[in-house]
Amino acid sequence: MKRLCLDCDFPLVGRSDKKFCDDACRSNYNNKLKSHDLIYIRKVNNILKKNRRILKSCNPEGKARIKIKKLQSKGFNFDYTTSIYKTAKGNQYYFCYEYGYLILPPEDVLLVKRKEES
Repeated sequence: MKRLCLDCDFPLVGRSDKKFCDDACRSNYNNKLKSHDLIYIRKVNNILKKNRRILKSCNPEGKARIKIKKLQSKGFNFDYTTSIYKTAKGNQYYFCYEYGYLILPPEDVLLVKRKEES
């Protein structure tokens, strides 16, 4: 029974447990396996960075109040955050890195910036 390289289907010569004909095929094979995950991770990171950029641009002073529609018109995606902070009063602040927001019904958003920890 001929053994074939998992990447290029070239016949393998050598050790009985050999799976690839060379390092380039091994690397190429593993990159193909991981590429789907990397594409998804890159997409999510781009959304998070865009959300952070929007929050930063709308909140230059560290605290601001704006309309939800204004964030949406800039392309903000409310489905992606990096963390949630729940206060003792039960309010939930959603953060994209150090910039966050609190939804104030019916149509406002309070923007905040997390204080840097030293």
